Amino acid sequence: MKEEKNDFGDFEEVKIEGEKEPEENQQVPQRIFKPRHGQFIGVVLQRLGGNRMSVKSTDGKTRNCRVPGRFKRKFWLRPGDAVIIEPWKDDDDKGDVIYQYKKGQKYHLQKLGMLKGTEEEF
Repeated sequence: MKEEKNDFGDFEEVKIEGEKEPEENQQVPQRIFKPRHGQFIGVVLQRLGGNRMSVKSTDGKTRNCRVPGRFKRKFWLRPGDAVIIEPWKDDDDKGDVIYQYKKGQKYHLQKLGMLKGTEEEF
């Protein structure tokens, strides 16, 4: 019997009988928070300082958005992050960031085609 060198010590891989090994191309279903009526998905273009940022939304507009006080410590936003924004009722050029998508969720949104209006034009 040939022994393989293990970099982590004398541990052996334990396999449970009857357990299937996951396939490499197998997709795991993922739940994604979708925008409600009056909300849009957007991508952060640029941080403007404080709690404000420039966000390109799926309806084609670039809005000056802010993070409300209740979410300030919850979100850590960088350029390129996908978010859900809610435009202000009195000024359509401004809005609030309601939700931040994680990296895997953003990838899933791109696969579903929900980020179509947010591509950069350079």
